[in-house]
Amino acid sequence: MSPLFILLIIVVVYAWALQGLKVDFQLLKSSWPHITNFISRLFPPDFKVVDIAIKALIETVQMSLWGTTIGAIISVPIAVASASNVAPSWLRSLANLLQNIVRSVPSIILGLIFVAATGLGAPAGTLALGIYTIGYLAKFYQQAIEAVNPRSLESLQVIRASRLQIAQYGILPQVLPLGLGYTLWMFEYNIRAASVLGVVGAGGIGFQLKTYIDGFEYSKATTMMLVLLVVVTVIDSFSSQLRRRLDSM
Repeated sequence: MSPLFILLIIVVVYAWALQGLKVDFQLLKSSWPHITNFISRLFPPDFKVVDIAIKALIETVQMSLWGTTIGAIISVPIAVASASNVAPSWLRSLANLLQNIVRSVPSIILGLIFVAATGLGAPAGTLALGIYTIGYLAKFYQQAIEAVNPRSLESLQVIRASRLQIAQYGILPQVLPLGLGYTLWMFEYNIRAASVLGVVGAGGIGFQLKTYIDGFEYSKATTMMLVLLVVVTVIDSFSSQLRRRLDSM
């Protein structure tokens, strides 16, 4: 298949997708005054609510930490059961089906479910993040397990190592750096996801952000977003350095 033909297929697919979106470019052009008017109301930030923002942000980080940890722990056995080089086919099918089911449920729906179960607040957000994390980390861990060098496993099998020894000395050393890197990435992502879950009352900085927007207190909402931006940037920088160290192990 020639590159020109592939390029033609790509152009056709994107043209088809654009047609389906029914984008009104004239409407977009005329909507700029409304966009600039809304953005202008976001400034200047109201720094009187910084203390509220910090408290809400701490709650968001706590939600993300526990949600990521819960999801990571549950993801490990699911990933092992999904890996083609470890589990039998019938078990892989069930584990992959479970992953697909979890990934198909939006985080907002999970938030609504747990708000109905536990009430408004951080516990609902934490549980929603935990389940949401499983859909991604289980897949990441599975891919890490499947990427293990088969020769190292074969050498252990030759000396008649037990399944536990194969996992401990053959799989774990290769999977651990990748797994930790994926988990750190998910923790970063969950801080952003936790802010979205606040829209349905699942606690954290997102709840405060929605409250201010609903009350047309846009300058206070800007402060919330700025505090979130600073913390996410710091965590991203820290975790990026840590991931590089893990990759070099």
